Amino acid sequence: MHGTIIVGLDGSTESRAAAEWAAREAELRGLAVRLVHVWQPVPEPMAQAPLLGAETHQHWTERVPREAAEDLRLRHPGVEVSTDQRGGTPADVLLDAARDAELLVLGSRALSGIGGFLVGSVGQSVTARAEVPVVLVRAGEQAADEHLEDAAGTPSATTGFRPVVLGLDTGSPDGQVISFAFEEARRRGATLTVVQSWSLPSSYAYTVAGGYDPREDIGRAQAGALTEVLLPWREKYPDVDVDEASRMGSPASHLIDASHDASLIVVGRRVRRSPYGVHIGSVAHAVMHHATTPVAVVAHD
Repeated sequence: MHGTIIVGLDGSTESRAAAEWAAREAELRGLAVRLVHVWQPVPEPMAQAPLLGAETHQHWTERVPREAAEDLRLRHPGVEVSTDQRGGTPADVLLDAARDAELLVLGSRALSGIGGFLVGSVGQSVTARAEVPVVLVRAGEQAADEHLEDAAGTPSATTGFRPVVLGLDTGSPDGQVISFAFEEARRRGATLTVVQSWSLPSSYAYTVAGGYDPREDIGRAQAGALTEVLLPWREKYPDVDVDEASRMGSPASHLIDASHDASLIVVGRRVRRSPYGVHIGSVAHAVMHHATTPVAVVAHD
């Protein structure tokens, strides 16, 4: 369905945070939101239990999307919100529902006692297979978290947006991913911070032993490559302020660090047609599990 943001809703706090983020994004884009709730039959032993019969379970599954939609309509009266209940395997149902959508939004929850987030099997399967951008939203994510603090240092949803951060590989830049990030920054009136990471060559130790340290020259060359890749995009989006960050080290670590002051992280995922394995990529996988702000994973060829 065109002009729609699909949200996977299961009644959890993380899926409700995802629905709320989707409604805010729909306001920015002028789109509708559809909450997709996957109904799964109750196993026979549970269906016979006195506290959770078939009627009770059906009532609960109908109430979850209905109440979530009502809450969104109250807080976002300008957004069209609909619900869709389907039976089947959650990942397959969500992928089918999002086939012609603009975005698919899912929730992820914090790992207790560990510095990271849990993207469950459904979220990982959907992200690895979806051909539309997938946005992962943390439980507890609020509008103020995406905005700059006000003059008093207080979180506020009325101030400007924090930067949108794009992870870019200048060796194989993809226009779909770059365009998505620029569009998100433009909608928010936010700075686009483009993070490129590079590593020292395997011959580094030999060149240093020979009396020459190439780090400065490599750094300049990498920064120049980043500027060159972004030049046509700066011209296409002259109203977007761009901050170029070319840094030595792990790309995932730099993006995770940048997420603390960002409104959105954008990473790419190369589409692989093989049915075997989870095709997300090491950088996107790490960012999905450790970034502290919503993460958009954009599939590309």
